[in-house]
Amino acid sequence: MMKTLLKSTVAAFVILAGLGVANAETIKVGIAAEPYPPFASPDASGKWQGWEVDIAMALCEEAKLDCVITPVSWDGIIPALTTKKIDIITASMSITAEREKTIDFSDKYYNTPTVILGSKDIKMEPTPEGLKDRIIGVQVSTVHQVYVKKHFAGTAAEIKEYQTQDEANQDLAAGRIDATQADALALETFAATDAGKACCEIKGKVADDLEVLGPGVGVGLRKGDTALKEKMNAAIKGIRANGKYDEISKKYFNFDMYGG
Repeated sequence: MMKTLLKSTVAAFVILAGLGVANAETIKVGIAAEPYPPFASPDASGKWQGWEVDIAMALCEEAKLDCVITPVSWDGIIPALTTKKIDIITASMSITAEREKTIDFSDKYYNTPTVILGSKDIKMEPTPEGLKDRIIGVQVSTVHQVYVKKHFAGTAAEIKEYQTQDEANQDLAAGRIDATQADALALETFAATDAGKACCEIKGKVADDLEVLGPGVGVGLRKGDTALKEKMNAAIKGIRANGKYDEISKKYFNFDMYGG
């Protein structure tokens, strides 16, 4: 009788455990579908890789969440979050007051400078005066687009907008624009390629504008998703404390990604 009861109890536990696994919520981690090396880009097999992909998965592991990378077009990534097509955003999205009207953010998980990449053949400073009468390229729906329109619209000859940063980089290499603005790491990565070395150089860091550029990059979350936000904040602290953050970063960079 005891054996029968024990068997029944074990069987019930296995069934419940199985149901728990089957019903475990999968967190869809939204990244931009457009390649943005060294943060995120697909390899030859289509698997997404890069610093930010590794960091996202480390955060999920630290928070004990079952996560899947879900590429979404950059200009639709916030609507994808608010309509629950994805659950978080880890796509180099700067924390800004304008975005916080629509979504929430975790604490920052990195912060690097914003720079101007320009033609080697043109002497220019990363200022409104230095970019006077120049054609500047910028990716749409980014803090860089907002910054360029705010600070350079009065002096630039033209501001060209692109769906991806790669398109802006290619037009710069082809001589169709004079400069582009983006995150330093992304532009330095392009400048180190054969095409980048042939055409371009970093012209310098733009002047700070905390209102536009924000205090850094955070995990984007739906408004009111407090539990997930707390898990992400704890996970960011956790991987920085246990060395995982530095371990991942050293595979890609030789400096502190977290910033001041």
